[in-house]
Amino acid sequence: MNGQPEAIDEFECFGSRCVALVTGPGRAGSAQDAVALSRRTLLGWHTRFSRFLPDSELSRVNRDPRRTVPVRPVMAQLARAVRYAGSSSGGLVDGTLLPEIERAGYRRDLPGPPDLTAALALAPPRRPAGPAPAARWRELDVDLDAWTLTRPPGVRLDSGGLAKGLFADILGATLATHGSFAVNCAGDLLLGGTAGTLRPVEVESPFDGHTIHTFELVHGGVATSGIGRRSWRDSSGAPAHHLLDPATGEPAFTGIVQVTALAPTALAAEIKAKAALLSGPQAAPAWLSQGGVIVFDDGTHQVVAGPQVVTLAQLQPA
Repeated sequence: MNGQPEAIDEFECFGSRCVALVTGPGRAGSAQDAVALSRRTLLGWHTRFSRFLPDSELSRVNRDPRRTVPVRPVMAQLARAVRYAGSSSGGLVDGTLLPEIERAGYRRDLPGPPDLTAALALAPPRRPAGPAPAARWRELDVDLDAWTLTRPPGVRLDSGGLAKGLFADILGATLATHGSFAVNCAGDLLLGGTAGTLRPVEVESPFDGHTIHTFELVHGGVATSGIGRRSWRDSSGAPAHHLLDPATGEPAFTGIVQVTALAPTALAAEIKAKAALLSGPQAAPAWLSQGGVIVFDDGTHQVVAGPQVVTLAQLQPA
């Protein structure tokens, strides 16, 4: 790209695949240095923020009996992201539902998912999700001067997609001085760089993996949220997945199986994608004012048009 070789690294992380692509020198050194830094950083965050590792930073904070606990900067940013997600989504995107998701059966890394079409045939009647009456995310308070998190003991954070969007954004701030970069953090992407390079971003069908739409982006965030990959059958054989209806604490079946959203940041895109899926077919397009793709239960999809070529200026909120 732009006459410079592109350094690429793809690796297993966060229970999925992560990819870093960089051209040109910058703050992280050469392009190869930058992708090596990306790999080390993301793998380190995986270890620190996995809820499946009992000694991870996240697990230690979640089980700490104190109301106020000291936290490191990235943990503080994650807690702030959880509160922001709840506030900006009207409670639909709730990162405090860890007890509920464990109760639904997601207690460990999952094997390959069951067939999506077959699972949908067994799913309950479709309905939009709603906020949890308890709204535990409102009780999170982060002090960035003292580096502390205050919350009622027993309120536990689920890293999930919010962490992946946040991690892509944090890493992207380092890579922004390079000619071009793209960070795919297990489905949450951030793109940018100083050269203004246009990149295609393909959206795949959750049913058969074929490309259903391609965006062309220069800068910004992209996130895809869906019920197909992190799904399972519960003890009764009923289909389940990781996107819960906060109002009930149960897997949400809204008539939408996947949403891809565009936004200025990967975290904002993650919130928009989840909120659109959980809100159901009628309300979903309103969450995608900057563009996106909605895939419905029957395999059809709707492209919500953003600018044909998206630049950083076009992605900024009005």
